[in-house]
Amino acid sequence: MNLAAPVEIALRRITAHDNAAIAGVIREVSAEYGLTADKGYTVADPNLDELFQVYSQAGHAFWIVELDGKVVGGGGVAPLTCSEPDICELQKMYFLPVVRGKGLAKRLALQAMDFAREEGFKRCYLETTAFLTEAIALYERLGFEHITEPLGCTGHVDCEVRMLRAL
Repeated sequence: MNLAAPVEIALRRITAHDNAAIAGVIREVSAEYGLTADKGYTVADPNLDELFQVYSQAGHAFWIVELDGKVVGGGGVAPLTCSEPDICELQKMYFLPVVRGKGLAKRLALQAMDFAREEGFKRCYLETTAFLTEAIALYERLGFEHITEPLGCTGHVDCEVRMLRAL
């Protein structure tokens, strides 16, 4: 008889020890979808290898998704730079294929928005690209609405899909 070991999925706040692993996930998923640094996607972020330090600031939070102790995804929320102070941004939502379709992105996004609401934010903004259809569908189900003009100073020039949601 072949008994499969139980799968353990954890969603927890980032630690300094997660920096290399989550940067690796982001790079791997970016490569899978052709999200290159020359187009201003997350892989161009100069702080990609220091996400714990970035998300340890006030009003910031980042969560790691672990599968059997291995980092397989994550995402965060932070104040939207160069914007009205009541707008946050859902950021860096990346998941390896092994955990896609299991409701973890929804769970993480809801947790991020709860955190943002507790921090006093009134609206949540995000940017993505049109070929990430599964992500866009999730954001629409979560109540994000498409907007035409970019908000803030994200630097993501090729993220042509912009969405906003009241918290």
